[in-house]
Amino acid sequence: MKKILLVDDEPTLVATVKYNLEREGYQVVTAIDGESGLSLARTERPALVILDLMLPGLDGFEVCRILRREMSVPILMLTAKTEEVDKVVGLELGADDYVTKPFSMRELLARVRALLRRAETPAEEANVVTAGDLQVDLRRRQATRRGQALVLKPKEFDLLVFFLRNRGRAFTREQLLNQIWGYDFAGDTRTVDVHVSWLRQKIEDEPAKPTRLITIRGVGYRFEG
Repeated sequence: MKKILLVDDEPTLVATVKYNLEREGYQVVTAIDGESGLSLARTERPALVILDLMLPGLDGFEVCRILRREMSVPILMLTAKTEEVDKVVGLELGADDYVTKPFSMRELLARVRALLRRAETPAEEANVVTAGDLQVDLRRRQATRRGQALVLKPKEFDLLVFFLRNRGRAFTREQLLNQIWGYDFAGDTRTVDVHVSWLRQKIEDEPAKPTRLITIRGVGYRFEG
């Protein structure tokens, strides 16, 4: 049974979402503020975190930033704000998806299932993918370079795996956005650029002069294996 951590300070919403998630067969733990949410994430090690943006004390942005620094759990952000900048900031901090309040329970459950599905590795896939000094364990969702573990956000990991499986092929930002974030993602291509920049910091000797993750002018990006 997959465990989901729900962090929100609205009692009615928490009760409703918890009830519906448990009906779907998930185990749900809840927190009403950022501090207790972080504590539960560290002790419970959930398969997914549903995180409200506007929390008392430590807000959702800061909680997301800390979680991303410490673990690779998928994060679904809940926000009552509709400004695009808030969504982009949340995603750039490492959230994997977001739902704007008010939302339908069907939409939330669909996004939960999609995030959990993307976090799993099909059994028939090879467990390890390598490229030079890079080694990626698909089953454990861990990557190393020269034997040292890389701390990757979920989308950085997904992006790296996608490039490793498609070495030598150029992809537009729109293609990468669709492949990694999904066709229903409402953000823009700047999200791809940000994640590529982060990834370069971890896999390139000189991120400003990349030799692996190459920018193709007027097109997008290509990974040189």
